[in-house]
Formats: sequence, C-alpha cells, structure tokens
Amino acid sequence: MAKKQFAVIGLGLFGKSVATTLCSMGYNVLGVDKNGERVQEMAEVLTHAVEADATEEGALRSLGIRNFDVVVVAIGEEREASILITLLLKELGVGYVLAKAKDPLHGKVLSKVGADRVIYPERDMGSRVARLLAAANTVDYLELAPNYCIVELRAPQDFVGKTLGQLELRRRYGINVLALKRGREVLISPGAEDYIEEGDILVVLGEQDKINPWGQQ
Repeated sequence: MAKKQFAVIGLGLFGKSVATTLCSMGYNVLGVDKNGERVQEMAEVLTHAVEADATEEGALRSLGIRNFDVVVVAIGEEREASILITLLLKELGVGYVLAKAKDPLHGKVLSKVGADRVIYPERDMGSRVARLLAAANTVDYLELAPNYCIVELRAPQDFVGKTLGQLELRRRYGINVLALKRGREVLISPGAEDYIEEGDILVVLGEQDKINPWGQQ
C-alpha cells in the first residue's frame, strides 16, 4: 500500500515542524512557501521544497496539488491568504485539508470554505502542557478527537510483573495498548503474554476520562 503524500503550505515555525516531523516518519513531503529563504532552508530536509504563491490557482495546479492525500495550510497570521488557499485546495479536489487558525472566528471561516479539520496550535499546545503538568505519570499526550487521545504513560507500580492479558485493559477500560517502550527498545502491538517491567512506558489509545486516573498516580 502506497504511503500518503503530504504537502505543507507555509514554512514558518509551525509548518516547518509539521513537515520535518512527517519526513522523519518516512513520508514524502512537499513544502511550499513564497519566501525563498524559507524554501532554501528546507530544501535539504524535505522531499521537495518549492517557492510559490499558493494563493494563485495556477501555481497550485502546476504543483499537482490535487494528487496529495493531505494538504496542511500552515499559514496563521495572514488570515485572508489561508482562507483563499483552503478554498482553492477544496475546489481543486484535494481530499483532506488541515488548516491552522489563529482564533475561533478565523477557524469558523476556514471550516465554512471547506477545511476538513481546523487546529489552533497555540491553544492546543497550552492544553497539552497543562495536562502533562497535571498528570505525574504522563510522558506525552496527543488528542485525536473530543475525549479520545493517545498517551505515553509510565507503567503504574501495580502493573509491574503482570502480563497485558492479566491486566485486561481493553475489556475493563476499553483501552488499547499500541506499544511498549523499554529503554531504547519499542515493542509494537504487544500481545497478551507480554509482561510489564519496571520503568516501561505504555503507549495507549482510549477515552481520556478512562486514561486520566493512571496519570494521576
């Protein structure tokens, strides 16, 4: 199965971070910005980096933008530009557009013109930091949807020495263990027979309300 193709429009701090992370995960990423210096900076990092004005339909067409599975509109300060780009992307047939918004009004307009998902990086990062500070056992936190998240959690002491089968996390809490991190080793999709050891980090997926109690220990 072919990997998803990503394009990131706007290579400021946020766009650069998204594009670099996707590349590090092995995806092909096209970076687009009208600032030549930003493009030059990312040329050796991304699969492709192009200097172009994404508010021009012709420029988007020449990039073959409709062939990308996901396009991230990472322009926040220039509201009019981000709105126009989002509109053009949907009109050109891009299947999934994720757009960065500066505030709720900006986000509402982005949704109206077709953005499949709107994110608020500054607000969301504040929420994420607060959750990390409040939950002593939580190593990292990613919200997927309202009340659903992926959490990296230090194994509670009463988990140590037990197998995942014995803990019955899915049956009891509806929580799925996606991976176990043990030092530098990462066990993907661990089985019911795998034991939890002291210092393990569990990567779990589930409802926030059911995961939170572990992080409070």
